[in-house]
Amino acid sequence: MRLATNLGTSFERRGRSTSCCGPKSPGHSVRPMDLAGSTVLVTGGAIRIGRSIACAMAERGATVVITFRSSAHEAQTAVAEIEANGGTAYAIRLDLEDAASIPAAVGEAVAAAGPIDVLVNNASYFEPTPFPTDVHAGWFRTFDVLVHGPYLLSNAVAPGMLERGRGSIINIVDLSAWHPWPDRGAHSVAKSALLALTRQLAVELAPAVTVNAIAPGPTIPATSFDADQIDRLARRNLLGKWGDPAEIARTAVFLAEASNITGDCITVDGGERWGHVRARFAD
Repeated sequence: MRLATNLGTSFERRGRSTSCCGPKSPGHSVRPMDLAGSTVLVTGGAIRIGRSIACAMAERGATVVITFRSSAHEAQTAVAEIEANGGTAYAIRLDLEDAASIPAAVGEAVAAAGPIDVLVNNASYFEPTPFPTDVHAGWFRTFDVLVHGPYLLSNAVAPGMLERGRGSIINIVDLSAWHPWPDRGAHSVAKSALLALTRQLAVELAPAVTVNAIAPGPTIPATSFDADQIDRLARRNLLGKWGDPAEIARTAVFLAEASNITGDCITVDGGERWGHVRARFAD
């Protein structure tokens, strides 16, 4: 199986003005990253939010590497979509549960697309993990995908970012990082750990590399959800609606290009994090 597939030509660079009215700060010489000509690796980029992020990065002129574990067909269609819009993308199989394979996969991505300038740790895993239990496989599997994988990927790309003096790492967390979910302990604790890893790496890699997180709220319903579940989840947040994956993607682009944000998390949840406050005081 050919793991890396180039299905496109380079995206036309888009000119952007960097001029600005008003006074300049002492740090004005540190310019935002220009995604045009950069290389972006998006884990889990074949489907759902990851696919939207990959396409948005390509629209900004980045070469995109999409990693997948089992969604080979979806990865190839995502690459084809980017190629149809004039971009360059590659699809590489990566199993985050196989720690030993991660450096090799990064090496394959670099050989195909060039040094990684932006890493988006988007791949996720979700299964019930009730507690107490005699079965621990789900706990360890969840941590491999949500914590150990991002840690090892960041460790693999950070030296090159530091050497080049620029880079961005973006971790996709969710509201379980703050609010525990019953019977979903592995997911909640792992997302909390990924948020903590975000802050730790921001400290370790500054000032050359920014590290931030995005916490989406309800964005794409699971295929198993019925109409009542979809409506109930929408009403749980302040704006009373589901989010748009394109908005998550725009947030990722913003963080990749930002030069003065690090160690932070942007919550894009329609106010779900605070929805319980309004419900609590409702008549």
